[in-house]
Amino acid sequence: MGFDTIDKNLLELLQNDSKQTNKELSNKLILSITAVYERIKKLEKAGVIEKYVALVNKEKVQKDFVVFCQIKLVKHSQDYVVKFEKEVRNLDEVVECYHISGDYDYLLKVLVEDMQAFRKFMVEKLTTIDHIGSTHSTFMINEVKHTTAISI
Repeated sequence: MGFDTIDKNLLELLQNDSKQTNKELSNKLILSITAVYERIKKLEKAGVIEKYVALVNKEKVQKDFVVFCQIKLVKHSQDYVVKFEKEVRNLDEVVECYHISGDYDYLLKVLVEDMQAFRKFMVEKLTTIDHIGSTHSTFMINEVKHTTAISI
């Protein structure tokens, strides 16, 4: 889908604050409220805008211990992959999971309260998933950049 300047600006505004009213957006974009509404509906219908969410401050909810776990499966067969992916989707502590290339098969981003909570997660949840051959975990020292906005 091609985007004109107005679509790009609209998407940038929505990514910064999706609670803005169509009237506020129309003033910023110098468009009618109806035009803004129609552009948003077009972007939603095309699947460019998937959903609207509230971004929660992980420190305020005591989930600011960030761990990146690399996972290697015992065997990279379809059955193992499907089962692992199904089970990892059910782990609340895992906020992101990527099937990756390289020495490991998956990269997980895990949010927990502290090291003790991470150990409990590893022992009671992650390592109980069948077909995990090995794991390698790294802990965040400092968050240098974190954004949900995609530059268009």
